[in-house]
Amino acid sequence: MGVVAKRSSMTFFSDPASHYSHRVRIVLAEKGVAVDTIDADPDNVPTEVSDINPYNSLPTLVDRDLVLYEPNVMMEYLDERFPHPPLLPVYPVSRAECRLYIHRIQRDWCALVDIITAGRDRAEVQKARERLSESIISIAPIFAEKPYFMSEDFTLVDCCVAPILWRLPDLGVDVEDRADKNLGKYMQRVFERESFKVSLSEVESEMRE
Repeated sequence: MGVVAKRSSMTFFSDPASHYSHRVRIVLAEKGVAVDTIDADPDNVPTEVSDINPYNSLPTLVDRDLVLYEPNVMMEYLDERFPHPPLLPVYPVSRAECRLYIHRIQRDWCALVDIITAGRDRAEVQKARERLSESIISIAPIFAEKPYFMSEDFTLVDCCVAPILWRLPDLGVDVEDRADKNLGKYMQRVFERESFKVSLSEVESEMRE
């Protein structure tokens, strides 16, 4: 079944190469939200953004009078504003666990991805590649237990994990030959979701050509 658009008056200022923008685009696609996505250069942010966002940063989500400029806040807002399909569990304990997984991904993976993409110091970049590779390989066996990240259902955690896994070839990180085969199955399962395909920017589509 294709993604059905729901009426909305949202504008999403997105960095087409950023995994932080990508995670929000996946949520927007999962929810079928009608949104005006504007690709922008993070080094030359549109004046519209600088006028409403005190950090002059991407991504920035505008929904009528509401302006959000933190991707995880955007994801939870969208999940609450458009409850179907739900991307966080109903029960408080499970919801807290999901939030903790997102926090760990942020600290353990996103920080390394950011070092690699910044590319300032060659030795530091190589070390970050090695650490990211080992970390992903170490958690690969968990995908043998459930179809998604520690869950029977696709959640906001997967929305954070998938953009990083999609970027691995572009980041110079090779795990697919070394990791548990269930990681490959998970990647295929997520990458084949209609919402994931819809979420890809032109830049991101070229990362795995």
